[in-house]
Amino acid sequence: MVLGPRPAALRHHLNPCMLTVHWEEMEVTTLLGSCVSVCLWDTKRGFGGMNHYMLPLWNGEGLPTPKYGNVAIEKLIEKMLWLGCQKDHLVAKCFGGASVLGDATGQMMIGARNIVMAEELLAMHKVPIVARDLGGNQGMKVIFNTHSGVALVGRLIPQTHATR
Repeated sequence: MVLGPRPAALRHHLNPCMLTVHWEEMEVTTLLGSCVSVCLWDTKRGFGGMNHYMLPLWNGEGLPTPKYGNVAIEKLIEKMLWLGCQKDHLVAKCFGGASVLGDATGQMMIGARNIVMAEELLAMHKVPIVARDLGGNQGMKVIFNTHSGVALVGRLIPQTHATR
């Protein structure tokens, strides 16, 4: 049997307030500021998923969408289990939660609150966080491979405003 080169992974850009799960190889890319992405990967089945949420907690008004961390994380776990994963085979990688507007001490602190939501919900579900790049004051780009579980992360360089 002769094995040829492996076909390139499909690519998907994950927008805010969305999530995706794939059993085939997919490179999922997203850009984060104060938002957080949780990547889940099943260590036995070899596939995974990713979410991208903007706010930590759904307040019960309107629709419970993946815009909110408590909804996005629960839905991501639910979709992984629906595809046949077992919770005790899941590991998480968490990214984002930056203070991109420089408000590290105010009441809003959306990035910090998004981080706490991810850590608390994953701990509640007993899903270990095996990699993280959280906080700071720069946004980031994340590329997650759903087949290998590898996440590549790069911090974005803040733009300086040119003066005339």
